Amino acid sequence: MPIPVNTPFVPTLWGMNGWWVSNVLETQGWAALLAWVVWVIGSICLHELGHGVAAIREGDETPRESGHMTLNPLVHMPPMSLLFFAVIGFAWGLMPVNPSRFRSGWRGVATVAFAGPLVNIVLAIVATALWYAWIWFGPRTEPLFGNLQHGLAMGIYLNVFLAMFNLIPIPPLDGSRVAMGLVPGTRRFYADPRVQQYSFFALLAVFLLGLDDVMSNAASQVMFRMQALAAQIAGIPADLLP
Repeated sequence: MPIPVNTPFVPTLWGMNGWWVSNVLETQGWAALLAWVVWVIGSICLHELGHGVAAIREGDETPRESGHMTLNPLVHMPPMSLLFFAVIGFAWGLMPVNPSRFRSGWRGVATVAFAGPLVNIVLAIVATALWYAWIWFGPRTEPLFGNLQHGLAMGIYLNVFLAMFNLIPIPPLDGSRVAMGLVPGTRRFYADPRVQQYSFFALLAVFLLGLDDVMSNAASQVMFRMQALAAQIAGIPADLLP
């Protein structure tokens, strides 16, 4: 049977005090709200397509057969995901795959699982390139300059965070399948029904213990370093930097 590859997406940068849309509008404005929606939905679709492309390369046509090789977010995001996104800015995607068709066996499981976070890493790099290109070549008229600059920074942060978050080795995150594919000793552990049963509580603990804040801070630091490196490579004068 096809197994859905889940892609959880974290709550927004603006916390959970009240409706997230109101929080964004009050603190960042309409441009930030639009950027967040575009980045989250776009990252979901591309992340899932990353899984799909990797599965097809492994010999599994399930993504094509199920009609999931599309950019349509309504295909990748189930109704509950859309509801969660509307209410709390949190969403996930699905890509059905069939590991029994993979040419590389367990190595294919790891490859297909890692393909999603890899897409997020690539998106972060692309957003960084666009960020410094906008600083260098973009018109410096406000609010256009600042809004696009901020929106691209959001894309860098979001995709770095998502790559980190999805690689946590807790089912159904991609990290658990990467571990199963690369470390044979973990397969029996993850196949245990009790692990599957309590994985939700393990994910909940990540947020309750503040580990998501640790990853958020780490993602911010990575974002700043990527921006600094891009500016250095591009030779952007300090007076042009934000």
